Amino acid sequence: MSIALVVVTWNSANALPGLLESIPAGLGELPYELIVVDNDSADDTVEVARRLAPECVVVQTGRNAGYAAGINAGLAEAKPHRATMVLNPDIRLAPGSVETLFSQLGGRTGITVPMIRHDDGSLAHSLRREPTVARAFGEALLGQRAGKYRAFGETVVDEAAYRRTGPADWATGAAMLISAECEAACGPWDESFFLYSEETDYALRARDHGFQTKYVPSASVTHLGGESRVSPALWSLLTVNKVKLYRKRHSAPKTALFWSAVMLREASRAAIGHKRSRSAAAALLGRRRAMNN
Repeated sequence: MSIALVVVTWNSANALPGLLESIPAGLGELPYELIVVDNDSADDTVEVARRLAPECVVVQTGRNAGYAAGINAGLAEAKPHRATMVLNPDIRLAPGSVETLFSQLGGRTGITVPMIRHDDGSLAHSLRREPTVARAFGEALLGQRAGKYRAFGETVVDEAAYRRTGPADWATGAAMLISAECEAACGPWDESFFLYSEETDYALRARDHGFQTKYVPSASVTHLGGESRVSPALWSLLTVNKVKLYRKRHSAPKTALFWSAVMLREASRAAIGHKRSRSAAAALLGRRRAMNN
């Protein structure tokens, strides 16, 4: 059985060729099946996929269904496989990266994730800790500096942590390898998360079933993305989904505290003119009203 490579695209005609070019070297000797799931692109993403990778399976959802729904659609078409590699179209695989991730998979390790670098070569802080009220308040008060303290920051910013192989609560989902055993235990991805927090939910559910996520720095990829840093709409979606995920796993009173911490972060930054935080604060207020109804 091969590795199922599931790539979810949306208007990805410019980004996709670079990923497709990197796949053979990234997989090395591993057999694979490439599945491109297109969420109703308005450009020629589908034509690019078929032209550059004629052996791939193209799944067209007919709508912008979101990342989790795209993954599920791809898995529904996959042949029996040993593991699934979930990929953003703007990922570039380093030679041997998927082989290395696969070598670390098995037993209690159900998910392996690589070191991620930005396109300028700098390290992406892709490792995360489980969301908690204390960490949400820590990030509200200290920003990214909170990540220096395990109890008060969700994002791991310690450079030394990115040089050693080890477990993580979760990691950004642009590139992750999932064992067939973990996949079977967890079931489908939660499609109620259109974008953002779906990988958090999946990794935490995997842990619930006894599977850990392992970070493998000897496997590396380059990620050309990062639009959530500048787009108010995407930042709002990211922020609201953090609260939605927390509510899925915790009581209403605890979620109210978590919402307050996230709101403090966004409102304080909105007050000094951050457009994306102004948008996120408005979205959080809407989420609060929905939670109370």
